[in-house]
Amino acid sequence: MKLFAPELRSFPPPDESGPEGIVQVSDDISVDRLREAYSFGIFPWPTDGYPILWFSPLERGVIDFKDFHQPRSLQKWMRGNDIRFTWNQRFKTVIEHCQRTPRPGQSGTWITPRLKRAYIEFHEAGYAHSLECWRGSKLIGGMYGVYVGGVFCGESMFYLESNASKACLVHLAQFLSDAGLTWMDVQMVTPTVEQLGGHLISRREFLQRLTESRKAAQPIQFR
Repeated sequence: MKLFAPELRSFPPPDESGPEGIVQVSDDISVDRLREAYSFGIFPWPTDGYPILWFSPLERGVIDFKDFHQPRSLQKWMRGNDIRFTWNQRFKTVIEHCQRTPRPGQSGTWITPRLKRAYIEFHEAGYAHSLECWRGSKLIGGMYGVYVGGVFCGESMFYLESNASKACLVHLAQFLSDAGLTWMDVQMVTPTVEQLGGHLISRREFLQRLTESRKAAQPIQFR
């Protein structure tokens, strides 16, 4: 499996996009195009009434693991609850829960049926991964993301019990740090992500980071 696309073929350079961050408009969301997009800091975002828009925004949300902050209340919750984590056991279930989760300020979901199918295919190709949080045999939260070019990009998360999605981020940060990574892409900084240490950087810095990560990219066993 290729860890990343070595060059841009289907997209113009992301740093040449306008202030809206739109790199391209195209409904082609094949595995190859998704791999190329993530290799160069581009991601798809459906908008009602338009073909799929591919973005590389002027600012990008990241979490630097050295600055990761775990609130004491969350530490206490994780210690006091019998929870466990798995990788890639319920990818389709996780993305369906994320699809149904209401988002502040949004009347619908960006995870359209077509995009869901594309990410399931991306998962089957080995690039998209789900992290599940369990209490006993009950799934209580989860998230999914993409690992391409030596960078993990968190896409979406959900919870069925309070703190479960935050616990997934804590587990993910530790897992990626143990694998040798120093940061992850979160695209946007939500209040939850900000609470855990997420912050915005410029597109220029993000693309520089991405270039360095591609040079050092190594496979990770998500298990």
